[in-house]
Amino acid sequence: MKKTFLIFCLFLMITLIFPYKVKASDNLLLNAKAGLLMEASTGTIIYEKNKDERVAVASMTKMMGMILIMEALENGTIRLDEKVKVSKNAASMGGSQIWLEEGEEMSVLDLIKGIMMASANDGIVCMAERVGGSEAEFVKMMNKKAHELGLKNTNFVNPTGLDEDNHYSTAYDMAIIARELIKHEEIFNYTSIYEDYLRKGTDREYWLVNTNKLVRTYKGADGLKTGMTDNAGYCMAVTAKRNNMRLIAIVLGEKEGKVRNAETAELLDYGFNLYEITTIKKKGDILGTINIDKANQKDITIVAFDDVTILKKQSDKDKEYKSDVVLNNLKLPIYKGDSIGKLIVRDDMGNKIDEVAITVGVDIKKDNFLNIFLKVIKSMIQGELI
Repeated sequence: MKKTFLIFCLFLMITLIFPYKVKASDNLLLNAKAGLLMEASTGTIIYEKNKDERVAVASMTKMMGMILIMEALENGTIRLDEKVKVSKNAASMGGSQIWLEEGEEMSVLDLIKGIMMASANDGIVCMAERVGGSEAEFVKMMNKKAHELGLKNTNFVNPTGLDEDNHYSTAYDMAIIARELIKHEEIFNYTSIYEDYLRKGTDREYWLVNTNKLVRTYKGADGLKTGMTDNAGYCMAVTAKRNNMRLIAIVLGEKEGKVRNAETAELLDYGFNLYEITTIKKKGDILGTINIDKANQKDITIVAFDDVTILKKQSDKDKEYKSDVVLNNLKLPIYKGDSIGKLIVRDDMGNKIDEVAITVGVDIKKDNFLNIFLKVIKSMIQGELI
């Protein structure tokens, strides 16, 4: 009896000390063709499987289209309340759809919900024609954006992700696309919703249910996009945030939806249980002061252009980091937001970990001729007195 009690106490202690069961990395994504886990702020790859293998990615394709749509919203080309007329081409799309009819008008807001929640092929083609002028031109814009992002293993033939020859991407490229998309934070207004309605109050009311079930079942998940075709299998890009750390999980080529969901959750668990984010400097933090010849003020503050974050294993909590400011060749005027150099972060071994652009705290202009002349005279007089 005493021995049994001691064994029970030992088991209880182990359970309390090690509350999480971390799945070994060699047991992750056993059924997937490819996958990748990335920390969003640094772009660090935590785990990968066949990350550069070109495969079909189904409706995850729509993430690239959504980048272009979000850019169009931000530059004022389109508005959320704008009504878009549905073409015969858009209405004819098969696969996942929100049953748009030719001639129907739907707001950009509702079309985006349909695209991101229900993976609507008719919805993305409707928006492609509005933003690009035509579906074909929009696809050109998608491929141009892929080139701008430095993606070497991605080519789009359509905006829907329906199976076609020469339409492919990779786990790594999909992660980069996902990372670019979530820079437009408004996207979470649509991807984090589990259910909603289109055409509410009409006889054609349509119930939207998010195809990404993890936004309902996984703590911190708030996006991003699923996909499934015969050629691609079951795919998904999921992003989740916990304790100030955002992860992006890409899973491609699963045979079953339930297995895809489970393995994606395991991949996210692996990252959250082993890693954490440390903020070295926050956006706007003063890094020091500089003086620029002929500037209209002294002691110009230098500030971080963005947060400087470090991804590290939770077991490395005591690890120290150093940062150095490297300035460009500066010419006046300099405005707040202009890059004047970079802050380079290194670990205790001198290895470069991250870098972020730096800028000035206020606008700096060239001083007027009279002030420069007076400063020169003052300097000459002070020199003689010394």
